[in-house]
Amino acid sequence: MSTIRIENVTKIFNGEVVLDNLSLNIPSGKFFALLGPSGSGKTTLLRLIGGFEKVDKGKIYLGDQDITDLPINQRNINTVFQNYALFPHLNVFDNIAYSLSLKKVPKDIIEDKVLKALKAVNLEAFVYRTIDQLSGGQQQRVALLRAIVDEPDVLLLDEPLAALDFKLRERVLIELIELQEKLKTTFIYVTHDQFEALTVSDQMAIMNHNGEIEQIGTPKEIYEFPVSSFVAQFVGTTNILHGALLKDQDSYYIDVHGLGKFEIQVPEHKKWMVSESGTKIDTRAMSIRPEKIFITKNVTAGFSNVVEGIVQTIVYHGRSTQYNVRLKNDITLQVFEQNEEHFPQEVIDYDNTVYLYWQKDNVVLLER
Repeated sequence: MSTIRIENVTKIFNGEVVLDNLSLNIPSGKFFALLGPSGSGKTTLLRLIGGFEKVDKGKIYLGDQDITDLPINQRNINTVFQNYALFPHLNVFDNIAYSLSLKKVPKDIIEDKVLKALKAVNLEAFVYRTIDQLSGGQQQRVALLRAIVDEPDVLLLDEPLAALDFKLRERVLIELIELQEKLKTTFIYVTHDQFEALTVSDQMAIMNHNGEIEQIGTPKEIYEFPVSSFVAQFVGTTNILHGALLKDQDSYYIDVHGLGKFEIQVPEHKKWMVSESGTKIDTRAMSIRPEKIFITKNVTAGFSNVVEGIVQTIVYHGRSTQYNVRLKNDITLQVFEQNEEHFPQEVIDYDNTVYLYWQKDNVVLLER
C-alpha cells in the first residue's frame, strides 16, 4: 500500500513555523493535489515526504512503514521538479534509463521499459534525441518518464507544468491523468494553479497562508461546498456577502446591512450556526458563485432572492460574459452569463439598471 500518512508534522525554517502540527492522509493509488498560495508550505510538505527536508516534529508513514528519518534513496518515492533536472549530456533514452542503470537492471529489461514508457506518451521517435533538441513539453514528459520508469510507490510533482504555455499545459494535464490511471501510482501534485488542481485531482487539500489545511475533498466538493471564505475565494471566483444569520419559522435568512434579507438553505450539519425565533446572532458569511446568479433588466416573479444594481463593467470571456454590478450599498457582485448563440439574450450595457436573482440552494453558508 502506498498511502501517505502525515501525523502532527511541524517544520521550522530560521525560527519561522512553516508547518504547524499538520496531519493529513493521502490515499493510495489516487491523484492528490496540494493547492495553496505561494508561501503556504505545500512545497515544504512535498520535500518532507520525499526526504529532501528533515521533520522537526511528527511522523510520516508510507503504508505501515515509518519513513520520517529514512534517507532519500531508501524511500520508494520519486520526484518531478519544476525545472525538470534532466541531464543535458545524456540523450532521451539514457535520461529515462538512468535510475534503472544505477540499480543494475539487465539491459534488455531497461530497453523494454524505456521504449514502453516512451510509447505511452508518443515520444518513441525521440528516443535518441539530445535534451536540447526537445521542446519544453517534450522535456517535461521525459522528466516524468524518468521518475516513473522504476515504478515508485509515490510520485511527487512540484509545479511541473509552470514553464509551459496554457494550451500545452492543458494537453499535458490530460496525459498526466491518463498515465496515473494506467499506473495506479499515488501522485501528489503541488500547485498554486486552481485550474490544474481541479483538472487532475481525485482529491485535493487546500492550504492557507499559515500552512494550515482549510479543506480536503474532491474538486466538486471543494468548489461547490467550500467551508471558508478563503477556500471559496481561492478556488474559483465567488461573491461573499456578510450578514446576521437568523431563522424565521422553517426558513433561514442572512440579513445583509443595506440590502435586506436573503433566503438560504442550511444543511443539517450547519444548523448549529443558526439562531432561533428571528434573533440575530454574530455576522456570518455566504458564498454565491457568479455563474449561479441570473441577470436581467426586467423584474421576474418566482425568486426569493432579488437585488437591484447598476452595471459597472462588462468583460467578454468567449464562453461567458462577466458583469460587475454595483448594488445600492456599494457592494459589487460578479455575474457570469453563458454566451448561447442559439438562445436570444437581452442586450445589457454599461450603466443599465439590472436585477440579480439566485436560488436559495445556490448559496453556501460558510463555516469560517
